[in-house]
Amino acid sequence: MGCTFSGLNALYDAVNGGGDVWINENRFRIVRQLGEGGFAYVFLVKEVPSDSSSAAGGGGLSKKLKDSCHVSDDGTYAMKKVLIQTSEQLELVKEEIRVSSLFSHPNLLPLLDHAIIAVKPTQEGSWNHEAYLLFPVHLDGTLLDNATAMQAKKEFYSTSDVLQIFWQLCAGLKHMHSLDPPYAHNDVKPGNVLITHRKGQPPLAILMDFGSARPARRQIRSRSEALQLQEWASEHCSAPFRAPELWDCPSDADIDERTDIWSLGCTLYAIMYGVSPFEYVLGESGGSLQLAIVNAQIKWPAGPKPAYPEALHQFVNWMLQPQAAVRPQIDDIVIHVDKLIAKFRQ
Repeated sequence: MGCTFSGLNALYDAVNGGGDVWINENRFRIVRQLGEGGFAYVFLVKEVPSDSSSAAGGGGLSKKLKDSCHVSDDGTYAMKKVLIQTSEQLELVKEEIRVSSLFSHPNLLPLLDHAIIAVKPTQEGSWNHEAYLLFPVHLDGTLLDNATAMQAKKEFYSTSDVLQIFWQLCAGLKHMHSLDPPYAHNDVKPGNVLITHRKGQPPLAILMDFGSARPARRQIRSRSEALQLQEWASEHCSAPFRAPELWDCPSDADIDERTDIWSLGCTLYAIMYGVSPFEYVLGESGGSLQLAIVNAQIKWPAGPKPAYPEALHQFVNWMLQPQAAVRPQIDDIVIHVDKLIAKFRQ
């Protein structure tokens, strides 16, 4: 999936007061803003069928998508707009688009369409490109959003729902880790997991944001290479979920996809308790997040009554081993979560 650079491909329709945007040959109306962060904004958009597509009995996007399951019943989608100021930012967006096109799995958020356009800098902004990325919309928010709301109500997921949500994340990650070469997500965390509530079923969980995804296996053979990796990780991997080897990388190390397994263990803990297992140190005088992570100093808070089974705590501990070489691989995790689901099936 290549990037497109025609000014006609993603263009605000000035006639409609800036309320419409074109992504390639398809037109979308902005309904409202869903979120923002850094130089990116996420909007809820609704496809505006062209006269020809209406006559043909379907929206233009539906003809373009290979998988019909991604076609929205009501024409609504999520659109991410990225303001690009530098050539480095442009390359990062192009890499995110390229990497996203590698994956096809029901628990990984698919990129449906995209466009990058050149724009003239204005007094209001100094960016010189804008990227538009189109995704399916999930309006129930992220796992982080849901955890925050549940904490306020002192609510917890059931053991069954914890395992079902986690199993889906494992399934998505297994797809990434099974590629040749294997890819690491590098930023697995509740804020990157979309949740959709389903009546009579466990929530649907979908892993998103592949802006930090890279080939997982790296050979580190010098101090400068180790420092470069640590600097990259500090920019791309959220601190409370970052693996120890990305905080303090040896000068001779083989880094692999088990950095994701650490983040996965932190995320399982967060599904249960709403936060990373190491964020408690941020509230302590003189507390060091890096030291807590490197030494795997986990604290178990009060949870639901009855409490979560000890087997879940042991599962987290298994993934949060500071030495990556003894951490399990994703295949081991999937086998184990299947056993736990069978054991605690409601």
